[in-house]
Amino acid sequence: MIATVQADGLVAAKLDRLSRSLIDFTTILAWTKQDAALVVLDFDLDTSTLGNRLGRPGRGRLIGQRTRDALAVRKAQGVRLGRPPVLPAEVVSRIVSAHKSGASWSSIGRALDTDGVPTAQGGARWYPATVRAVYLAAAGEAA
Repeated sequence: MIATVQADGLVAAKLDRLSRSLIDFTTILAWTKQDAALVVLDFDLDTSTLGNRLGRPGRGRLIGQRTRDALAVRKAQGVRLGRPPVLPAEVVSRIVSAHKSGASWSSIGRALDTDGVPTAQGGARWYPATVRAVYLAAAGEAA
């Protein structure tokens, strides 16, 4: 039987040398579920890497990490991420010119509400944060 040991990981040259009984092996697997690493050299097993975690949603984490990395590369290349803008250019121009004239985000939103101008998603209410986001997006495109 395996004694309780405080360690961050275990390295074995061969899988058949890792344990001599099924009970010991299940104890080791349970130990790896507590963030301990298990490396078996002949079996190409390394639970310290994200994709090889035993008994965990490691593949989901790996997919998430790969997605974040790919999106960061695309963003660095200047590719616009997310939903494409659907506001008419006239509305964007109106927001930009009103703000440059000194109008606040709230007053611009109220004016758009009063004139019945729908938001990008067809909403009837313009929030100051939404007006500001449209302005910043337009400023980012101009830069």
